[in-house]
Amino acid sequence: MAIPEAQPDAAALPTRSNQSRGGATFQLDELSKAIIEELQQDGRQSYAGIGKAVDLSEAAVRQRVQRMVDAGVMQIVAVTDPVQMGFGRQAMIGVRCTGDTTQVADKLAALESVDYVVLTAGTFDIIIEVVCEDDSHLLDLLNAKIRAVPGVLSTETLVYLKLVKQQYNWGTR
Repeated sequence: MAIPEAQPDAAALPTRSNQSRGGATFQLDELSKAIIEELQQDGRQSYAGIGKAVDLSEAAVRQRVQRMVDAGVMQIVAVTDPVQMGFGRQAMIGVRCTGDTTQVADKLAALESVDYVVLTAGTFDIIIEVVCEDDSHLLDLLNAKIRAVPGVLSTETLVYLKLVKQQYNWGTR
């Protein structure tokens, strides 16, 4: 027997929108947060298993997960070790730029080796993370692609020597 979803008061719920990824507005209620927390603990968990943990039907969990993915609230991906995948060099790069930083960030985000882009306040206007095959790949990326983006004034590269901790289970608020 399927347990019907409660219809909460929409005005009382926090609204989350990932506008930078084109996501639609999504009402993030306590059930959706509980589903996210279950997936953060084990992203391979079945919808039926999640449903038991949060007291929803398998179909209701599947629908909520799909709506959150469509809205850009979350992604479900396999997190890999870049070194074991053949990418021996990772780096964080601080970028100082001129002009519209959002336009520069969009151009940097379009680069294949760039996996993280954030607009910041402080020393750098933008911080990006890159995953490269080796130092030669990183050098080419810096010289031929990143520094060639109009508006990039300077960069500072922080090369990763060893990844000590990386996790994605910080929960919800």
